[in-house]
Amino acid sequence: MELLSKIYYGNTVQDWLIAVGILIVVFAMLKIIQRIGINRLSKLSLLTHNRIDDLLVGILENTKFFFLLIASAYVASLTITFKPAVTTVSEKVIVLVLILQGGFWASAAVSFGLARNIEKRMGEDASSATTITFLGFVARIILWIIVLLSMLANLGVNITGLITGLGIGGIAVALAVQNILGDLLASLSIVLDKPFVIGDFIVVDSLAGTIEHIGLKTTRVRSLNGEQLVFSNNDLLKSRVRNYGRMSERRIVFKLGVVYQTSLEKLKAIKEIITDIVNNQENTRLDRVHFKEYGDSSLNFEVVYYVTNPEYNVYMDIQERINQDIFRRFEEQGIEFAYPTRTVYVQREGE
Repeated sequence: MELLSKIYYGNTVQDWLIAVGILIVVFAMLKIIQRIGINRLSKLSLLTHNRIDDLLVGILENTKFFFLLIASAYVASLTITFKPAVTTVSEKVIVLVLILQGGFWASAAVSFGLARNIEKRMGEDASSATTITFLGFVARIILWIIVLLSMLANLGVNITGLITGLGIGGIAVALAVQNILGDLLASLSIVLDKPFVIGDFIVVDSLAGTIEHIGLKTTRVRSLNGEQLVFSNNDLLKSRVRNYGRMSERRIVFKLGVVYQTSLEKLKAIKEIITDIVNNQENTRLDRVHFKEYGDSSLNFEVVYYVTNPEYNVYMDIQERINQDIFRRFEEQGIEFAYPTRTVYVQREGE
């Protein structure tokens, strides 16, 4: 019993043993509560559409061992007496641990929000997942910078000069990698503004193809010839992009010419023939048919109609049927298509 009565650092051995026992019991209870909470909330999350339980599971899983240990030690320390200097140090340690654990909880919340956002957007626009992941990475960096600065401030470090230095250093880095940052910001602009998405067919100057991938720095397009075209995001947004993927209907203009020997009656009949042919096609809306002009060797008609299905192959199938029907109807009516001809008049001398 004498051993239990001995005093070490202002407390008896018995007090120290009681404190250790409390630490072990509290730590074991916290671990059990954490494990039970994770198991029950995980089962509950499978039965409900509410995502709060998923967030709570993530927070519990990110509750670190050292935090539970320090929390248990704090409870145990209430049964013993420390010198003021030790108490001050212990309080600082506790605050540091709380800040650090808060960082892990906030990081878990960011990961939860990121995963939920990516899941939601994958069905709409898979290209946004890459940029959202990048934004999550940036958010985590900012979060842990704040955590680090908070910890330094708690230790009594003057962080004003450090923040100033980070600001100047950030400007220097931004100037050094401004091209990369420009592409990153352009990627963000593409995701948020959506001038095009994966699967859209676009034309940029003389280049055309289907969007395959929108990355942080580049956008990749599969051309009609099969090769992959790689565009810088920044350069792509500066270009004039024609997005055929957003086409709701296709406007078609085509011309045909008949010979000058065609009679007036047949010229009038041509307009009726073409109007009837176009109107009988599916997925079409006729705009106009006009005898437009006198050409060098033909009487020219101009036809304008709309294909209500934007698919290119649908348009070509319709145009093919229209051409075949026009050829058949003209042949039945005895209307001749024009082709380049030239009549030469020769005058003899003396005549």
